[in-house]
Amino acid sequence: MDTVIATSGLHKHFGRVHALDGLDLEVARGEIHGFLGPNGAGKSTTLRILLGLARATSGTATVLGGDPWADAVELHRRVASIPGDVSIWPNLSGGEAIDLISRLRGGTADRAKYRARKKELCETFDFDPTKKGRAYSKGNRQKVALIAALATDAELYLFDEPTSGLDPLMEAVFTREVRTLAQNGATVLLSSHILSEVERLADRVSIIRSGKIVDGGTLDSLRHLTRTEISFAADHIDTVALGLRPEVHDLTVAEGRVKFGADSDRVAEVLPLLGSLGVQGLLVAPASLEELFLRHYGDTVARSESGEHDDVHRRRRRAAEKAPASTSTGA
Repeated sequence: MDTVIATSGLHKHFGRVHALDGLDLEVARGEIHGFLGPNGAGKSTTLRILLGLARATSGTATVLGGDPWADAVELHRRVASIPGDVSIWPNLSGGEAIDLISRLRGGTADRAKYRARKKELCETFDFDPTKKGRAYSKGNRQKVALIAALATDAELYLFDEPTSGLDPLMEAVFTREVRTLAQNGATVLLSSHILSEVERLADRVSIIRSGKIVDGGTLDSLRHLTRTEISFAADHIDTVALGLRPEVHDLTVAEGRVKFGADSDRVAEVLPLLGSLGVQGLLVAPASLEELFLRHYGDTVARSESGEHDDVHRRRRRAAEKAPASTSTGA
């Protein structure tokens, strides 16, 4: 495997805050790699280090065989990126901003090719490049960054929440453009908390939690960690005997249907059994990326919700303790 991005034991501290806590990440040439995690997990910090915009506290990182901090100027000619929060110059038009960003990367040497590609992308993304930056909505500012990144050829594309502010139609356009990049041999690291976006595009996924990778691999290889949901009509089925099978988990009967979970790597054993039972209306839903994500973050969410619930009770109790005793007077 030809490795384009590799980090080992990467740490980044901001005072007492450990944004990265031993991150090990590997991205292969020509793949679309999903970098998945909630806000605050360390995704943007990782991309800033890979772009040479921040220096790691410890650990190593290489991009296209170079040091992203020491070789930043050279690497930026081979890398295109989209930041998580796009700001553009208010007095420049969108077209001027795209040109400036592209020239900074050194990607406009072939002017005719660049202008044709820029025009094509402006039409594809339904973007008016003549308006001043101050007049653009968040979605249009995002389009400036997208077009600037896609208008010039690069070996590696680093995208940080790239569809933020885009409507569903433009998200579909972005998806198509990214697939074209990969087909042409480019490598894409797609950082996002939007599960469906990563699931549509990624060849492999790395899930980051609290500054370190907690799981990774192809979607198919990760899905064996969760259960596939199977359901069918409940008519004339011995659910008791079925529920005792070792492949069947959490069997329930509701609204005229039998539902249960099966380990995803054992579904092939379950289907012949269901065929022998003559089940009707069979539905098989493989585990989604969202389930894989919640497998790692569900306990955090639960603690957060529990903490919020406890905080409400504590505030109410303190308010009651501070309130003056009520008095009543008779008429």
